Amino acid sequence: MSAAAGARGLSLGRIVLYAILGLFAIFYMLPLFVMIVTSFKSLDEIRLGDMLGLPQQPTADAWFAAWQTSCIGLTCEGLKGYFWNSIKMVVPAVFISTILGSLNGYVLTKWRFPGHRWVFALMLFGCFIPFQSVLVPMALILGKLGIAGTTAGLVLVHVVYGLGFTTLFFRNYYEAFPNELIRAAQIDGASFFQIFRRIMLPSSGPIIVVTVIFQFTNIWNDFLFGASFASGDSAPMTVALNNLVNTSTGVREYNVYMAAAIIAALPTLLVYIISGRYFVRGLMAGAVKG
Repeated sequence: MSAAAGARGLSLGRIVLYAILGLFAIFYMLPLFVMIVTSFKSLDEIRLGDMLGLPQQPTADAWFAAWQTSCIGLTCEGLKGYFWNSIKMVVPAVFISTILGSLNGYVLTKWRFPGHRWVFALMLFGCFIPFQSVLVPMALILGKLGIAGTTAGLVLVHVVYGLGFTTLFFRNYYEAFPNELIRAAQIDGASFFQIFRRIMLPSSGPIIVVTVIFQFTNIWNDFLFGASFASGDSAPMTVALNNLVNTSTGVREYNVYMAAAIIAALPTLLVYIISGRYFVRGLMAGAVKG
């Protein structure tokens, strides 16, 4: 009898817990719901003031306007051009920083050298340097390299700033990797890059997913570096979105703003929806040694 009562109490506790979590989830998702429904409303319907109400006459005009109309300075062009700027910036930056981070993690764990702890400590320290403190020196470097105000300059900035994080991820993951496999490969005559390519990389799937998601999200959502080191036609999506809202004159087209914000957020949402579960698995993969 007591066991049955305990089971009922346990199920009741779970119901209460799930109800509380559900309320928090609804509260957290409410702004996204408002953005979605507002983007499908006309301006006349928005003026009625019912933010939570579903659109009475749904229309996708705001989405087309957001995709085709944004202003950079005195020039108004389609948001799609700046969307592709972000793609051209994110893909190489994520790829390069992931490869370099994996090589650094490999060297710092399996090919240790005198002072390797200091090198890792300095790279880890770089993860905590505020964005604002590197703006001036980075601008000077980009100017001397001749890539200031270009997409290539933004790629370099994000690779350099993200290298500390990618090195940290791979270093912690490879720390738990068996050293015996590396020694066996060395005895068989495998070189540095052969071991990396044939042994380390094939087993690095979970941490690669973590690194790609982390870097993709940070680089795509970045505004400060994009506003500081890019201009005109090379501006990324976040800068174009900001200019769309702040350079509008006359009527405030909230439905267009909401649609543009959703377009800007869609890539990161899709990345988390598709590979979010692998992100958690990858974080836990290198957490326990042995």
